[in-house]
This record gives sequence, structure tokens and C-alpha cells, in this order.
Amino acid sequence: MPKILIIEDDAAFGQMLQKFLTKKEFEVRLSFNAEDGKKQFSAAAFDVVITDLRLPNYDGIQLLSDLKKINFKVPIILMTGYAEVSTAVKAMKKGAFDYISKPFTPDEILLIINKALEQKTEIQVKKEKSLHLSDSSSKNTNSISGNSEVSKKLQDYIRLVAPTNMSILITGESGTGKEVTAKAIHNTSKRSGFNFVAVDCGAIPKELATSEFFGHIKGSFTGAIEDKKGHFEAANGGTLFLDEIGNLSYGNQIQLLRALQERKIKRVGSTKEIDVDVRIVTATNEDLKEAVENGNFREDLYHRINEFSIEIPSLKERLEDLVLFADFFLDKANTALNKEVVAFSDEVMQAFKAYHWPGNLRELQNVIKRSVLLSETKYIQVEVLPKELLVVPKNQEINYFAKGTYEKERIIRALKETNFNKTKAAELLQITRKTLYNKISHYKLEL
Repeated sequence: MPKILIIEDDAAFGQMLQKFLTKKEFEVRLSFNAEDGKKQFSAAAFDVVITDLRLPNYDGIQLLSDLKKINFKVPIILMTGYAEVSTAVKAMKKGAFDYISKPFTPDEILLIINKALEQKTEIQVKKEKSLHLSDSSSKNTNSISGNSEVSKKLQDYIRLVAPTNMSILITGESGTGKEVTAKAIHNTSKRSGFNFVAVDCGAIPKELATSEFFGHIKGSFTGAIEDKKGHFEAANGGTLFLDEIGNLSYGNQIQLLRALQERKIKRVGSTKEIDVDVRIVTATNEDLKEAVENGNFREDLYHRINEFSIEIPSLKERLEDLVLFADFFLDKANTALNKEVVAFSDEVMQAFKAYHWPGNLRELQNVIKRSVLLSETKYIQVEVLPKELLVVPKNQEINYFAKGTYEKERIIRALKETNFNKTKAAELLQITRKTLYNKISHYKLEL
């Protein structure tokens, strides 16, 4: 049975509301002032709080903040006899679930309570699902795999090839998670007990590549002040991941090919051969076949590293997984920034789904981390999103508010048709009251 706390200084009204909700099979506690309300809220677990915005000797917005500090997960519904849009918007930004103006009908408050309970349940289920999937399907990768068909196909490939010693070429757009996939392959392989060494080939000057890959001995060249292991030795027994392999010079490609063929290396300045047992996983966002045809990449090396290829789908191809990925990155951002943002507003999710994500998962992660940092409430709102997410591409006819080109006019018409009853207007527009208040503020409507 859901438990509700009512904080209302009007005893007769509070008791009437308590009686009505009790008949609707809610367990209801009643408090007549802010201090007692906070004590009750601290002492017991409630599912919803309904509080008057104007209480004797206590500011309702301050009470909202106080209750959120005690338990930010509980939805709070504010009541007032003063239908001020600015106050409603301020309350929403402070974390209120919704806002209702007195007088209201029993059905109106019941509708809002049920929506609050539904959202509270959805957030909890979503969090548990995200945690379960990240634990069960992404062993030690600090990643999440997704549930779409293309994501499942990717996981099938990983499970199929990981136990083998085949060399793997991973392709895909920038930001799709090629290194994450390489780590997943390593972590589910027989080599998981040894090192996973990642190398950005594009960041290594060609003059230093030999030393970086194979190591050197002290005094072998200017600056070689001590013996150094190369990446091959560091990854011995494990996996060597070569990212952006297409950036290697032609000379470095020859050296790499020889090491892969012979499974032996020599440190720079040494004549001693060292046996190495490494599995090679490479990645590129270039077309290596075209590079081979143009003479920029050795064909024999291409076939050596491409015993099995995996193409990582772009975020546009796995939009079914967008909510799952967003929740996962939200959890990561909260942990990194020591914040407690619980979810995204409806408008933010609409903006995410309408955006084309040229930077793929990396861009999504960066956007969410930035938004968490800027958020002052428990819900990420569109105001903290980068501007580019709210610009509609010319080939799209929707915007992040969606549902119609002339939205401002539709809102005004809906309000007039319902005699400015915001609950009924929101139902007519098929949006929440919270969303309606945000839109009223966005369009600066004078009501």
C-alpha cells in the first residue's frame, strides 16, 4: 500500500484529502506544519509527499529543498491557492514532481499521485536493469552492451571470437567504443589473466615507434638513459590493442609485420631476440582496403591483422539502446562528480532521440557528464544541454519539444479549450503538467 504524507495547515482541507485518499487504498499521514512534516518524513518511508506551498512561518520552496535533502527520491507535489506560473517553474527546477492549484477536484490530485508513483517505479526499475546488465554482460569492462538487434549481434561476435587466438580488426565511426569492444574481447578470452595494452598508433612519432613497440636498451640512442620494455613485452601473454593502425608509417608497418610473423622482437640497440606471445586486436575508422589499393597500407599486414573483422554500429543504428546507454552514463557521471541526479526530463529524452550523434557513444557520455555537472536539480533539464542538441537538422521536421510545428499556438488553444485548467490542458496535449509548465515558461506565456 503506497504511503503518502500530507503537509497542510488548513486542518479541515487536510483531513478531507486524507479521508479521500484513504478510501482509495493509500496509507496517509497528516501534518499541520512544516517542522512536524519534516520530522514525520525523516522518521518513516513515504512514497509521495503532498504539501501546501504557503505554510505558516515557513517558505514552501525551502521546505521542498529540506525534504529533498532528507530523501531526494520521493516525489513531492505542491499545492497552492495562488496560480503563479513563475512559482511553479521555480518549484520544478528545485525538484518538485508537479504543481496543482487550489481548488482542485479529487480526480485531479489522484491522477498526479498515480503519475508520481509510476515515475518513481520506472526510475527504480530502470536503475536496477542498468546495473544488472552492466554487471552480467560486461565483465570488467565498465561498459554496457545494449539490447537492440545490432548490439546483440555485436555481443555474439565477441563471444564467438574471444576464446580463439585470431587477430581481430575492429572498424567503426569515431566514438563508437572500439577500445571498449577490444577490452571486452580480452576480458572474455583465455588471456584475461594477463595484460591488456592499448596503443594509439596515431600519437606515436614514426621515429620513436620502434622503441615504443619493441623497447630499447640503455645508451642505444640519445635519451635512452635506461633499459625499457616495449608494448609487445608489456602485453606478453595478453592482448595488444593497436588503435588507429592506419596511421603507422610504411616502415613501421614492415617492422610490425615481421614481429607478428616471427613472434620474436629485438629491443633497439640489442642483438638478443625475445619470444613474445601476444594476441593482436587492431582498430581503425579508415577504409584499410582503400588504403591498400592506394599503396598506403601493406596488403600482407592487412591480411595478417584481419583474420576476423567486427564493425561497431553507430549510435544512430542502435537508438533502441539510447535510454539504456544514457542511464549507464548518468550513473558513471554521478559517481565521478559525486552528484545525485536521478533521471532525464521528457524534453531531454526527446532531444536525445532527435539528435544525430556524430560523435556516437563518446559524445553521449560527454554530454551527460556535462549536464550532470550543470544540473541543480535531480532531473536533467533541456536548459543544461549543449545548444547543438537543440538545433533541428534541415532534413528533420521535428524539434526537441516535438508533437507539432506550431506548439505555442497548440498550447494556448488547449488552455483556452479547458478554461485554463492546466491538468486538463496537459492531458489534451498528451504531456505531463510538469512539461506543460516548462513549455509555458519557455514561450513566456502570460496567463
